[in-house]
Amino acid sequence: QSDFPKTADGRVYHLGIKAGEVANRIVTVGSLSRAGQIASYFDPFPGPFSLHSERGFLTVTGRYRGTPVSVVSIGMGGPNVDFFIREVRECLQGDMLVIRFGSCGCLTDLPVGSLVLPKASIAVTRNLDFDFANGDRWRVPYTLSKPLRRALEYTRPVDASVPVVSDTVNASTDSFYSSQGRQTSFQDYNSGLIDHLKETIQDITTFEMETYWVFHLAASWRGLSSPSPALNPPLTAGPVFPIAASPHPETACTALHGPQPIKNIVQQPSIRAAAVQMVFASRPSREFITPEHVSKLEAWSGLAVLEALRATDIPQDRLHPQKGSVWDTEGIPLKAAL
Repeated sequence: QSDFPKTADGRVYHLGIKAGEVANRIVTVGSLSRAGQIASYFDPFPGPFSLHSERGFLTVTGRYRGTPVSVVSIGMGGPNVDFFIREVRECLQGDMLVIRFGSCGCLTDLPVGSLVLPKASIAVTRNLDFDFANGDRWRVPYTLSKPLRRALEYTRPVDASVPVVSDTVNASTDSFYSSQGRQTSFQDYNSGLIDHLKETIQDITTFEMETYWVFHLAASWRGLSSPSPALNPPLTAGPVFPIAASPHPETACTALHGPQPIKNIVQQPSIRAAAVQMVFASRPSREFITPEHVSKLEAWSGLAVLEALRATDIPQDRLHPQKGSVWDTEGIPLKAAL
């Protein structure tokens, strides 16, 4: 089916996962090392399931303090967010909670190493109809969207040793360079872009490339309770064999081929999203964070993100079924857990 291609064994085409391999609570990151850091906090039992797809997406699913959680590394930019949100939603029953955990640049005087929990995000996109080669008196070179607010309330981490701010607005851009006002050898007509943002958007604080698209898709989804089944897989896509460190891998690798109709749920499932941004670069001071500082910041703030997801309630009847999933612990002999 070309509208939503799946492999012969029912896996989505880009992330490579299928139903039962991704949990309702999800941390999404841009880098593989950050995903590994977060996954290192997962419970030893059942062992984490890991799948690195041919398209570069990494999904690791396990339990954190008994709660099923996934971390998905998606790389950078809005198109990859689109793959992530749509394909995970296709594999999941019930509610979907997403926290985007990544780095950002800061437009204010916050020091590098600060933590920002934006209340809203806007999109800054390059206007492809603008004549960047010769200038254009009729069009603006960049467009700004309306702000979108987060839908998942994030609890401020306790005992934070760095500044944590939350009453801010983020700008997600379609370019690390032109749409963030960086001056390069290209003629981007962006020298006044940052000043324009500060004058136009109240509380604008951070630049990055993903948060708005997470918020946008979360706010836009009004999908059916039973997503489309797998039909006519692509000719080039065969079965995928993930890594499943599980006492019963035969169960972990034979989860449902596709989401089944959701029963006993009065309301439609929802997608709720929030973002946690680590300030890596200060645009006013031109300071950039050190690798040592990154390691310390990611370690404690990543743990705080997991705690926030674990503390966010999802009613039992709005969770993906445990039976047959990679986080299923029922029916496993006690000695397998030891």
